[in-house]
Amino acid sequence: MHAPSTSTDTAIFSAPVVPGSHGVLPQGNSAKPVAALPGKVMIVDDEIANVLVVKKYLERAGYRDFETTTDSTSAFRILETSMPDVLLLDINMPNVDGIQVLERVRQDPRFKHLPVLILTANTDERIKLVCLELGATDFLLKPVDPMDLTPRVRNSLQNKNFQDRLQHHAAELELKVEQRTRELEASRREVIYCLARAAEMRDNDTGNHVIRVGRFAGIIAAGMGLPDWFVRDIEMAAQLHDVGKIAIPDAILLKPGKLEPEEFDVIQNHVKFGHQIIQPHTSTDARRMRTHVELGADMLSNGSALMRLAASIAQTHHEKFDGSGYPLGLAGNDIPLEGRITAVADVFDALSAERPYKKAMPREKCFSILEEGRGTHFDPDVLDAFFECTKEIVRVQLDYMDHCEPTPATTTAQPTTTAPPSNNEA
Repeated sequence: MHAPSTSTDTAIFSAPVVPGSHGVLPQGNSAKPVAALPGKVMIVDDEIANVLVVKKYLERAGYRDFETTTDSTSAFRILETSMPDVLLLDINMPNVDGIQVLERVRQDPRFKHLPVLILTANTDERIKLVCLELGATDFLLKPVDPMDLTPRVRNSLQNKNFQDRLQHHAAELELKVEQRTRELEASRREVIYCLARAAEMRDNDTGNHVIRVGRFAGIIAAGMGLPDWFVRDIEMAAQLHDVGKIAIPDAILLKPGKLEPEEFDVIQNHVKFGHQIIQPHTSTDARRMRTHVELGADMLSNGSALMRLAASIAQTHHEKFDGSGYPLGLAGNDIPLEGRITAVADVFDALSAERPYKKAMPREKCFSILEEGRGTHFDPDVLDAFFECTKEIVRVQLDYMDHCEPTPATTTAQPTTTAPPSNNEA
């Protein structure tokens, strides 16, 4: 709704300037200069006389920073350039009226908190309602009284200053939270890596196996088109796939060559131990804690998403697609995707890496063994993604290559994928 043009809107402001407590100086040459007040004021009115009068009143109150125009078509462009702290806006103007300017101002997020004071002689309540619905801050009737003008401008500027400070404070807090979150994430990932490497270095001097498996898992996940956050998390979480080896006796874990059946039974428990190490709380622990502090189950049984992912990998990376794996005998898609991905990454690294008790298998031989396990040991879709990314896989191998010295005790043949395996394949 646009207001009809009225002659009153173009009238020169006639209210006298009188002494008072609202920042208006008394008339006369004896008036002392007023210190400049903060805040940029923009005045939009098609009558230059009205602009000059309003500006004069505000100058006497102490304001010095102004942006004015009588061309409403350029008002928004000037607004964008000058970024004022308060806008005094006439309603009845040719070409583009004040309502149109107000509507465009409120559509721009940059001016969400900009005070807009409407200057009008139009007393139509419908016009006032339209302006209020569009977000007008206040109304000033023409002819403007300086005793009314200056305190309204002052209050609007104070509110704008408060909103600016609030936004600035919120932005600072957001930056601090982001920085702290990054620091916590970096610390968490560093701790995860240290834990994974501590477990791996019990039977691998370099600890690069866990890094390679993590990188392989991330490459496979990316090749499957999975979300970026999942790719990042599985690359880190897969490094904890063998953390349960911490609980395996050295006599079995460090034994070169093949394991006896009973020894293999013991080393299989590393998946259970790994899950227990990573999982923040068991259900029994949760029940005990609830009876003690009566906190929610969410706070007790769930850790971070990354740690839950790592716990799942630790428990399921030895499951096989045909259900013949351990410890749960899961099959097909019942095996969590992260477990299926890590299974391929782990077996490939076990075959292709050099260890004190074995030489690395040729890459093509490793690929052939993986292909033989399609649909039995490995998920075909995961295997396809692995083979599509072989260039990246090879680059990771070269970047994190192990250099192992053979031990005198090594007298057994190269390990194969049939049970009972060596400790490195379990």
